[in-house]
Amino acid sequence: MEIKGIHAVVTGGASGLGLATASRLVSEGATVTVLDLPGSAGVERANELGPAARFVPVDVQDPDVVAAAFAAADEQGPIHAVVHCAGRGRPMRVLTKDGKAADPAPFEAVVRLNVMGTFNVLRAAAEAMAANEPHGGDRGVCVLTASVAAYEGQIGQINYAAAKAAIVGMTLPAARDLAGVGIRVCTIAPGTFATPLLMNARTDIVEGLAAAVPHPPRLGDPDEFAALAAHIIENGMLNGETIRLDGAIRMAPR
Repeated sequence: MEIKGIHAVVTGGASGLGLATASRLVSEGATVTVLDLPGSAGVERANELGPAARFVPVDVQDPDVVAAAFAAADEQGPIHAVVHCAGRGRPMRVLTKDGKAADPAPFEAVVRLNVMGTFNVLRAAAEAMAANEPHGGDRGVCVLTASVAAYEGQIGQINYAAAKAAIVGMTLPAARDLAGVGIRVCTIAPGTFATPLLMNARTDIVEGLAAAVPHPPRLGDPDEFAALAAHIIENGMLNGETIRLDGAIRMAPR
């Protein structure tokens, strides 16, 4: 599918991987609806992207709000691509420091945001795309975001790793399910990327994470994530696949 002239939705588009992706798509001639939380910098970022972008506030955990956001996005034109970047983690362990069973609330919260949020976006995107006329052989393309934590979750990531593994697990079934209506589904599993959240960590932590990447020995650039997302949209044979984007890193236990 050629990016020029299509309309795309990017969730988590006010910062980090989502903002880089929205910027990339706009630069390649797409119009973009940026979805992010009401309290985000979405309005400012969309204004910076220019007249090809607009912002719609959304909490991806609420299916009705997501449906309304996609209806608003559809007013800008038929939605042919969705890149879903909204999500985050929250540290937790199975046992507390005094040996007690952990409070399940952080597990449920991270799963709700990452898994249910992804499914809410996927289902709304699929409904919108199924009504499209085929464009370059596809009615639509959905790019989801997992993490290398889906494969090598570290200590303190049991909730995040489980949630990202669920996104990997839904990729192939979703692609098979939606093949009949001409919608492709792929997932990107990033390693350690220079997102605002990570760059706010202590310098020694950031330097240690960068040094752990075999090659190139640095953090990933959000523009590299955006480039892969754009390529997935354009490459019609990419479907049902989760692609690691990690410089060959394999996460250590801690």
